[in-house]
Amino acid sequence: MQRPSAAVVAASTVVLLMASALSSSAIADDTAHQTEAAQHTARMSSSVHAHGNDEGSSVGRPGDAKNATRTVAVTMLDTMRFDPPTIAVKKGETVHFVIKNVGTVRHEMTLGSRQELKEHADMMRAMPDMAHQDANSVTVEPGRTGDLVWQFTRAGTFDFACLQPGHFEAGMKGTITVK
Repeated sequence: MQRPSAAVVAASTVVLLMASALSSSAIADDTAHQTEAAQHTARMSSSVHAHGNDEGSSVGRPGDAKNATRTVAVTMLDTMRFDPPTIAVKKGETVHFVIKNVGTVRHEMTLGSRQELKEHADMMRAMPDMAHQDANSVTVEPGRTGDLVWQFTRAGTFDFACLQPGHFEAGMKGTITVK
């Protein structure tokens, strides 16, 4: 059997070293992607908990459907508008919102102060796939209807908005006046 030439051995060595380096790089890339995914999941998880309004907020607190004094129908449109854009309620009133998405894209209705909604909209742009599990928010798929029950504990003017990326900035917001 004939021995390979020095040039063939050198070329084979280079190929093996390159394959090893590529394999190490792929493993490092995969590890980096896994780390990034874990960090994204942690941010998403903490985001849900960081602004969760299960205990209440500046706008009030989650309500009990059996204590709702009335139902308010809200329609979400792909023109980036709510109908109605303004809602009046009484202090202490528990309202059952029935929110219908008549559009072709996902929308949501989130209650909060103007500042809370702006901060949350910024977060949604950074993490567009973030899931909401907040009592002050409902996400509704196209053609579907969702429910939100809220007790308004303070008088004042409060806001609601769709925080899907770009929707808030396009003007998909409204106001709630509590007297």
